[in-house]
Amino acid sequence: VPSDLSDTACIDFHPPSLPPRRLSVEKIEQLTGVLPSGPRPIQAVSELPNAQVSYTKALRLTSKQLASLKLQEGHNDVVFSVTTQFQGTTRCQGTIYLWNWDDKVVISDIDGTITKSDTLGHILPTLGKDWTHEGIAKLYHNVHKNGYKFLYCSARAIGMAGMTRDYLQWVNESGMELPRGPLLLSPSSLFTALHREVIEKKPETFKIACLGDIRQLFPADITAFYAAFGNRPNDVYAYKEVGVPEDRIFTVNPRGELNQEKIKGAKSTYVH
Repeated sequence: VPSDLSDTACIDFHPPSLPPRRLSVEKIEQLTGVLPSGPRPIQAVSELPNAQVSYTKALRLTSKQLASLKLQEGHNDVVFSVTTQFQGTTRCQGTIYLWNWDDKVVISDIDGTITKSDTLGHILPTLGKDWTHEGIAKLYHNVHKNGYKFLYCSARAIGMAGMTRDYLQWVNESGMELPRGPLLLSPSSLFTALHREVIEKKPETFKIACLGDIRQLFPADITAFYAAFGNRPNDVYAYKEVGVPEDRIFTVNPRGELNQEKIKGAKSTYVH
């Protein structure tokens, strides 16, 4: 709840002789003279007859609200809970990552990049089948040890968040695991996401919008996204659109061969 009404968009005010109208705080002050000028304490609203405070829903916390969370650098595990009279308490776990403005971020796709293919990458890990490219965990682990942060971005549906997170934590290669990092998924249904990525083959639509939003958190004069891994021309296009240098964009084919986008024909593997 805001400490004063300057943070409030409007108030529902119902004068006795008029139909309900939606008036601003300033208009109410002009009409009634009830609210004083300067800071307006929230208690003053309750003194108005039939007045109700309206707030705008938002998915983004303000800097002040973020500071109040007292986050630690790195990953912070959080739990959201909702309690109702008839359904009890429902909890949703998540992670908030606090990074510095000058951290070097490496983007990684999942299906076809960490897994060996797009379609089977969705299915086989759920059946206990390891469908991970050989050497991927070791490579990412060593890159992370050199001070780089990893961000996983996939056009998978948000409903697959738990399964995808479990898969990334499950990958283990000779004791080396994938680095922890934010997991960004498409806010759409499973069938919509599968149709967009497997049938339409246009996952870049979501990735450009999502990564572009993250890019705006960093100063405009720095290269926030240091490098990126994908497996399709769509990924390359999306990475270029959000400012990843072309000579640091890598694509991998189903055989596990890495290609540097700027130097066509320059191939390597996750292992070598």
